[in-house]
Amino acid sequence: MAGVVRKFFFASMFMWITPIVILYGFNHHMFPGSSQLSSSSLTLLSGFLAVISVNLVIAFYIIMAMKEPSDKEHRPDPTFVADAKASISQSAAEKRDDPAEAHDKEE
Repeated sequence: MAGVVRKFFFASMFMWITPIVILYGFNHHMFPGSSQLSSSSLTLLSGFLAVISVNLVIAFYIIMAMKEPSDKEHRPDPTFVADAKASISQSAAEKRDDPAEAHDKEE
């Protein structure tokens, strides 16, 4: 479980850091050729690349999640199942014993 939380933390961190680094790098002309672009082209290109970077991080996280081992068979909690069955049987018994409902059926 700790590995899953760690992967989620790193994916979330990269989803925030990567687009900020891209936008900062383009706005401060750290990438080659970015100083030759017009202001509107620079904004469009940096925004587009920032959005693409977030989508790539999400895709990478999904691929990592799909590679997680699923050898464990998921079973519900036995106490939850027992409580649910008791609740259902109690609800069914109350419906059978309800005199108002029997009166409605006769009419």
